[in-house]
Amino acid sequence: MDVNSASSVVLQALTQATSQDTAVLKPAEEQLRQWETQPGFYSVLLNIFNNHTLDVNVRWLAVLYFKNGIDRYWRRAAPHALSEEEKTSLRAGLITNFNEPVNQIATQIAVLIAKVARLDCPRQWPELIPILLESVKGQDGLLQHRALLTFYHVTKTLASKRLAQDRRLFQDLASGIYSFACSLWSHHTDCFLQQVCARDEAAALNSLERTLLSLKVLRKLTVHGFQDPQQNMEVMVSLKRICIFVSFVLTSGRQVGSESPCREKLEKTIILYTKVLLDFLEDHACAFIPLIQCSLEFAVTYVFTPAGEGVTFERFIVQCMNLIKMIVKNDAYKPTKNIDESKPESLEAHKIKTAFFTHPTLTEIGRRLVSHYFLLTEEELAMWEEDPESFAVEETGGDSWKYSLRPCTEVLFLEIFHNYSQTLTPVLLDMVQNLQGPTNVEDPVLLLMKDAVYNAVGLAAYELFDNVDFDQWFKNQLLGELQVSHHRYKLIRRRVIWLIGQWISVKFKSDLRPLLYEVILSLMQDPDLVVSKLHTRLGSPVDDFEFRTEQFLPYLESIFGLLFQLLQQVTECDTKMQVLHVISCVIERVNTQIRPYVGCLVQYLPLLWKQSEEHNMLRCAILTTLIHLVQGLGAESKNLYPFLLPVIQLSTDVSQPPHVYLLEDGLELWLVTLENSPAITPELLRIFQNMSALLELSSENLRTCFQIINAYLYLSAVEFLQFSLCASLCCILCVSLILGLHVSLQVVEIALKVSPVLGVHMFQPLMPAVFRGIVDGERYPVVMSTYLGIIGRVLLQNFSFFSSLLSQMASECNQEMDQLLGSVIEMWVDRMDNITQPERRKLSSLALLSLLPSDNSVIQDKFCGIINITVEALHDVMTEDPESGTFKDCMLMIHFEEPKLSDEEEPPTEQDKRKKLLALEDPVHSVSLQQCVYEKLKAQQAMMGDQSFGVLMETVDTELVRQLQEFMQAL
Repeated sequence: MDVNSASSVVLQALTQATSQDTAVLKPAEEQLRQWETQPGFYSVLLNIFNNHTLDVNVRWLAVLYFKNGIDRYWRRAAPHALSEEEKTSLRAGLITNFNEPVNQIATQIAVLIAKVARLDCPRQWPELIPILLESVKGQDGLLQHRALLTFYHVTKTLASKRLAQDRRLFQDLASGIYSFACSLWSHHTDCFLQQVCARDEAAALNSLERTLLSLKVLRKLTVHGFQDPQQNMEVMVSLKRICIFVSFVLTSGRQVGSESPCREKLEKTIILYTKVLLDFLEDHACAFIPLIQCSLEFAVTYVFTPAGEGVTFERFIVQCMNLIKMIVKNDAYKPTKNIDESKPESLEAHKIKTAFFTHPTLTEIGRRLVSHYFLLTEEELAMWEEDPESFAVEETGGDSWKYSLRPCTEVLFLEIFHNYSQTLTPVLLDMVQNLQGPTNVEDPVLLLMKDAVYNAVGLAAYELFDNVDFDQWFKNQLLGELQVSHHRYKLIRRRVIWLIGQWISVKFKSDLRPLLYEVILSLMQDPDLVVSKLHTRLGSPVDDFEFRTEQFLPYLESIFGLLFQLLQQVTECDTKMQVLHVISCVIERVNTQIRPYVGCLVQYLPLLWKQSEEHNMLRCAILTTLIHLVQGLGAESKNLYPFLLPVIQLSTDVSQPPHVYLLEDGLELWLVTLENSPAITPELLRIFQNMSALLELSSENLRTCFQIINAYLYLSAVEFLQFSLCASLCCILCVSLILGLHVSLQVVEIALKVSPVLGVHMFQPLMPAVFRGIVDGERYPVVMSTYLGIIGRVLLQNFSFFSSLLSQMASECNQEMDQLLGSVIEMWVDRMDNITQPERRKLSSLALLSLLPSDNSVIQDKFCGIINITVEALHDVMTEDPESGTFKDCMLMIHFEEPKLSDEEEPPTEQDKRKKLLALEDPVHSVSLQQCVYEKLKAQQAMMGDQSFGVLMETVDTELVRQLQEFMQAL
């Protein structure tokens, strides 16, 4: 593309691409897309966005196309890569001038240059940094600012590279320009402070902008530019100066009003100072040790003393608290239990911290955290009144402590209290003692203080375990406070029930639970929404190790009814999720005893599911509730199928976008639905159409998918194995086996157990691989055990197929059938120790015994091995009757018995019952191994005659014969 002739057509296309008319816009975009790979296109774009006389929107678009082109075509190996000649020309053109008048375009050009620098600097573009430094030194204000802006983006980009070679290059760069960056930052900061004092706001704003940019550069160089920064005096000096400058800049804020144009950038600059320290502490903990003292001094001074009044702001306080927390928490600053083994740096840091955190300092920090920062603010109280749902579910988890004041304050309190509990416990207990008894409802200050103190006691519950008799406090103080019904006391009612929720898993007597449930029931009817609905913390006492169902049952109907009312009443998704979580906990805990009370919930959930179409996280909560509901309803869950099965269908369909969120819970719901289903239905079978795509994903949900397939087999093997969609299952399992996913073999084993004929027919293509695995001596014991279990069941329950398989494999291996059978028996005997489950060991014995009686010379040759396996299995399954001294097979199941369950045990699912009934028909549980051995040996003896049989028995080790005779005595 010739630059001169192409400029006009590209300019025209860019102009049309800024149009609001799609008829003009679309063709222009398509034309520009075609030109992206044309030589010279980016040179034209460079000329266009450097031409300040053109329309801003056109220039903006030219920059964006150029920037996107760097990602696609700048690398040498990229398809349609730019030529080296054009790239050289473009690099030269990008740094010819730094006089872009439009801020937004200047920023995009700076980012664009940084993208090129990431790929080419310093090797192909060694002149970039020197030109930037020279331009930054210039006197022209615009030129200086744009160069500094570009300098920052280049530094930021180069610092982000993580390969060892790239890091060394950046460190070389940092060592060469660090002095200049420091002097640049210092110069602009001094100018700003002088201009603020002179009340020259316009000049101060310009200097502040440059201070901010130069400090950003300095941050990247300081944190990422030195492998051992503590060995570089200039780095350590600049960091100490930053600690000092924070105070100067903060103090200057008194002269910058809230309406000043400098205010926003001033606060950003102050925050950036703290970010430098936080980043350096995180990346270079040992190098930070000389800065611990000054960092703690300014942070504690401005956050916990009157010095901060009027100059600090919320984001700065959060940063300071995070700085204190990181210093207190850092493991590198803590000596080991054996002081002599501690690193010198750890001892030094510990010494500095110990000297700083004196008893008075810690006491003041503890008191200020609780009495000042824990107090609910006017904004929070207003939010309580105006939007109680949002107030109650306000985000305090995750990383919110890094950015929000309240969670940040609580995290700092926990860290300080954990590390200095001996000092702070008496302080907190004293605050509690001063607030004993009911508080005057007319004193809002005292109410807020009590709320704050109780918050602290709840957060520090584990630390206060030995110092607070919570049971007595609950009975003598807290219970009475919950009964104060005045509307202003709602603050305390809400906090007390939260406090109990914090302590219940720490220290709370089981006998007090019924009293707590009564209190919860009363509070759930409180006129205030926050108290009654959203902070009852029912989930804590229910979802607890000490929970006892019988204690909760008298309150179940009332509490569950109120929870359901709440679910209908609240409107926020987060609130509904919170309530559904509590409902799920209740259902999970009381299990089948929930059945009389779930009618309304069952009717409401379909409506809630429909309403939550755009809220996938709420739908996840609904799925979790359904999982527990199905488990609680058992076989009665079949009444939910009109709603339940479409939900499972949608959640597990990988072609539907919501599956990204719903799949894991949807699979779990699918599984429990099958486990509790009383019978197969066409609709349940149809859902299986989703399984092929799920198995092909080979994801972390694969095990659950195989459990679902097994559940179908247990539910109705005949219908399932004849179902048309199952035809693809064998192919998928074959692929799984090739990929080493041997868990798929359990599906085959269960299929053979529930239906030996249909199972073999369905999975016939897999059998040769299993057979070969045995003959070749599969090296993984677990896999070999499964192989032997599958072939053992085929041999025992479908001998005709075993014979045909043996014939097929003998033909493939070019061996005689008898020779191959001998090899299988020999490998079976050799690998019997791979089989650890007693059921499979008995199955192996029964399977090999099924070959007797036989006049086949190979089988008689392996007779000793068959007896060896049989005796081992007899040792596994036979138990001695202490009265008669005789042995009996402990695996025999005569009839099905309903188990007697305690209140705490979950009742068996329908699948558990199916497994028991199946076991009654399974030879492993219906055939006495002792009797089988006796009959087979008698039959062999009758076939061969006493003399020949005696000769055969002589091939068996005499000790094995003795043990065998001992087991046979009672017969």
